[in-house]
Amino acid sequence: VQLQASGGGLVQDGDSLKLSCEGSGRTFSASAMGWFRQAPGNEREFVAGISWDGSSTFYANSVKGRFTISRDNAKNTVFLQMNSLKPEDTAVYYCATPGLSFVRTNPIDQRYWGQGTLVTVSS
Repeated sequence: VQLQASGGGLVQDGDSLKLSCEGSGRTFSASAMGWFRQAPGNEREFVAGISWDGSSTFYANSVKGRFTISRDNAKNTVFLQMNSLKPEDTAVYYCATPGLSFVRTNPIDQRYWGQGTLVTVSS
């Protein structure tokens, strides 16, 4: 599976942004997907995850109620809609998959990673 993330950019406090991650390979539609982020000086952390069929979603407490993960298996794409962005959301965002049908929230359990897209939220 190859993953290509896009959609990052510079926004202001309170703005919205939508990230996309397009995957290739026959197993994409059978695999759970996740979004992770890494701010300078911090470890990579789980943001949101979605099961292979979209029936289950999971969020970090810090983004719950503001971010929404979704997927379109017909287009091999997973999305992260980010609303009410805060300066502390500034990070490089990565999409990843454990290559399994269920979500894994630990970065070390991810098998494939996208290249990352930078989100900067100014105050």
